[in-house]
Amino acid sequence: MDLAPEERRARLRLARSARIGPVTFHEALAHYGSARAACTTLATVSEASIEREENALAAAGGRFLVFGDTLYPAALAALPDAPPVLSAVGDPTWLGRPTLAIVGAREASLAGRRFAADLASALGAAGFAIASGLARGIDAAAHEAALATGTIAVLACGVDQVYPPHHAALQAEIAARGLILSEVPLGAPPIARAFPRRNRIVSGLSAGIVVIEAAERSGSLITAQRAAEQGREVFVVPGSPMDPRYAGSNGLIRDGAILVRDANDILNALGRPSSARQTSDKPKEIGNDAGAARIVQELGAVPTAVDELVRRCQVSAAFVAEVLMALELEGRLERHRGNRVSLI
Repeated sequence: MDLAPEERRARLRLARSARIGPVTFHEALAHYGSARAACTTLATVSEASIEREENALAAAGGRFLVFGDTLYPAALAALPDAPPVLSAVGDPTWLGRPTLAIVGAREASLAGRRFAADLASALGAAGFAIASGLARGIDAAAHEAALATGTIAVLACGVDQVYPPHHAALQAEIAARGLILSEVPLGAPPIARAFPRRNRIVSGLSAGIVVIEAAERSGSLITAQRAAEQGREVFVVPGSPMDPRYAGSNGLIRDGAILVRDANDILNALGRPSSARQTSDKPKEIGNDAGAARIVQELGAVPTAVDELVRRCQVSAAFVAEVLMALELEGRLERHRGNRVSLI
């Protein structure tokens, strides 16, 4: 069930207020009990400001997905810095599909772009939606190859902006056939600090990320680090040690990432999802699934790290996130700092 209209509007006001980032937003909800209560004490933007942005977003064919909404992605909701609100243009039910992220070099080689496209096509055919950041190179190749099977682009700017500019046609195609997401307001330009924040959403939506052609100081390494912190699998395509485009990639493999030769290496690690399109309308019935029951069994009154649950229960991070969200909706779960949870 979606949020009550008054609480939903209060969460939008809180999310769009100065000095209230994702972590502060969730701390305010925990402290005050609701966004409505928080808005009576904290300095927030006006109702009129939210109404203007909501109307402009609707005119662009989009809508808000607010933390707590039915369509808000369960995998993201499990994170301590989950975006309080996402602007979505396209079909948000893609968020109910198992997702994998493919990221990598902007100045990618032809071979790297071809490999990204082949991988995205194979994983899409296996039932995964493909998420990425709509950057040049690897991101664009993955999005284009996954248009037929489902792709999600996460922007570092407002959903009404196009960056890079030459991706205008691709962005429009994704909006028509897939989904465009951003946590920043309409009109926001693509500033440098927004890209690492964007990357945590790309990885947070996904059961795992695939890194292709990451140099030693590549932004893809930040995404890989966030993915590992979030309990997601990190897959890496190896390359020649003589090629600087693979220095970061090969370092990830050295540090324990899963080496990828083709889509089967990923499917063997994560399993093959149902090819049927899913939605997140109905939370998982906790008592009717052996994997969910195992997760509940591992939980207790002492806070447990979410990534530790993934390791103990030997299930995907996305599945754990779905179960935790269902427990939270039932009033049985409490969240703590450091991405830890406990049963109430």
